[in-house]
Amino acid sequence: MAERRLTGLALKVGPLGEHDRLLSVLSDDLGISRLAVPGARRPRSSLAAAAPLTLLELQVGGRSGLARVRQLRVLQSFSGLGACLETLSAAQVLCDLCLQLAAEDPVEGLLSTTLLHLERLEAHASNPELVLAGTVQACVHLLTLGGYGLPLQSCCLTGEPLNPPLGRWEWRCSLLPDDGFAIDDQPGAAIRLNPSELALLQRLTRPNLPRRQDGELMGPPPVWRRLLTVVEIWTRTHLHRPSRALAMLRETLQMSG
Repeated sequence: MAERRLTGLALKVGPLGEHDRLLSVLSDDLGISRLAVPGARRPRSSLAAAAPLTLLELQVGGRSGLARVRQLRVLQSFSGLGACLETLSAAQVLCDLCLQLAAEDPVEGLLSTTLLHLERLEAHASNPELVLAGTVQACVHLLTLGGYGLPLQSCCLTGEPLNPPLGRWEWRCSLLPDDGFAIDDQPGAAIRLNPSELALLQRLTRPNLPRRQDGELMGPPPVWRRLLTVVEIWTRTHLHRPSRALAMLRETLQMSG
């Protein structure tokens, strides 16, 4: 294999043999690459910086089999995400989602979008409500890029536009996990949203979190936890495996109140 340079985000690091590491990296060109990092588990190794949640510039090569990292340079570290369990769990949600979405082919914009949301999570480390809301929005954005976006514009049964009638608290829409959202209380629904909850979810396709005129985040924490449940159900159904990271985030947020 010819020597090449690769810039990517380290999503996952595991042991490989006695002294090496197995590095899973997200890059624009290749999607997910799995690379051997020789000697990275030795304390004085020049490659010991191959750690999760770091943006790396790598020189990669090898004659056959698993490509090997020859040199690396840390371009950006998200070490601040380890300051509290909430942000660390949230970052793990994003990393796991990237590992699933780009497992087969590269996804355009996935790396830059993930980096943007990691930066936001790091900035919100002291505010669990913003961490929760930011994670939900990040998942909505990443799922859309990966071709698994939540269908939020029309009823999956009738094709009627999903225009939540704010103020009509008896109105409901139902999440049918295989198909999308359907107006009214439908049998087989995994969760049902009121008009305010659906309107908030629809706003998450925009670049920034929805805020009130005074700058405060729209929606109380219980609503954001319900939207996290929507993301969890949709991801489990369409990516065909439950997300342990989402479950861990939910437990962490419950413990923090």
